[in-house]
Amino acid sequence: MDIQKVAFASRILIRYNSTMKRIDVKIGFDCNNRCDFCAQGDKRSIIKRRPLSEIKKILKDAAAKKINGVVFTGGEPTLHPNLIEAVKEAKKLGFSSIQVQTNGRRFAYYDYCLKLKKAGVNEMGPSLHGSRAKIHESLTHSRGSFAQVVKGIMNCKKLGMYVLTNTVITSANYKDLPELAKLLVYLKVDQFQLAFVHIIGTAFKNRKWIVPRKSEIMPYVRRALDIGVGNKTLCFTEAIPYCFMKGYEQCVAERIIPEGPVVDANVYVENYGDYRRSEGKVKHKKCTKCAYFNVCEGPWREYPQIYGWSEFKPVKSG
Repeated sequence: MDIQKVAFASRILIRYNSTMKRIDVKIGFDCNNRCDFCAQGDKRSIIKRRPLSEIKKILKDAAAKKINGVVFTGGEPTLHPNLIEAVKEAKKLGFSSIQVQTNGRRFAYYDYCLKLKKAGVNEMGPSLHGSRAKIHESLTHSRGSFAQVVKGIMNCKKLGMYVLTNTVITSANYKDLPELAKLLVYLKVDQFQLAFVHIIGTAFKNRKWIVPRKSEIMPYVRRALDIGVGNKTLCFTEAIPYCFMKGYEQCVAERIIPEGPVVDANVYVENYGDYRRSEGKVKHKKCTKCAYFNVCEGPWREYPQIYGWSEFKPVKSG
């Protein structure tokens, strides 16, 4: 029995043993990055920023439905001039978990992080896509963004904030994942997630080069997870099916992602978990023979359209 992994699984249960329901509110699609993998595509140029009055109504309605967590995202939510006021409203309404999911660049300003904390944010979710500026910025196309995110993580930790980072796995950075895990552990993040690229938006336009094979990334993913688990840092993958995760099942994020609605542009999805499982992801008929069939969501449906199903091997029971 791997004592480290047992202890890791116990920490997951302690943090995620609640019946939290969470709403994801995309408050605007402006962004100061131009990421090659952006799932939002061209929304920044066609969809206006959501007004504060509308955000407040969304929060009030969610609170009435006993939803107790909120994620402010976008686009880049920190570019919204009323983010602080929106956070204050969420706190006033009694949301117990208030997260800002962001590219992390504005976190480089300590005073801004402090304002977010005082307003009520208790989870900071910056994104980092490489262990070095060359890798991160080759994907974000924003000079200086790597240093800003790293400084931002340090600012958040200095303020005693819970920091959970997101990394999008692409053909350009998957070999760097172990080095990135080392950096995140060094920065003392509380949690990191390695999310396989969602092949929509800009990522779909770049699909011919940006999407790696899952079988090729896995040695690097496992090494990164070993570094996280070995250093008692919560770490997860997203959109990597269980048949690739033997021995790392406790790191599958879909096990612990809170259920709840998503407010995206002009669309309201009542339960994104249901949407993700029924529309976003897909399984092959051979998956019915897998021991994990009932808990696994499969890959994003665009992936087998590119690479087929040969990599996916049903796991035998026992």
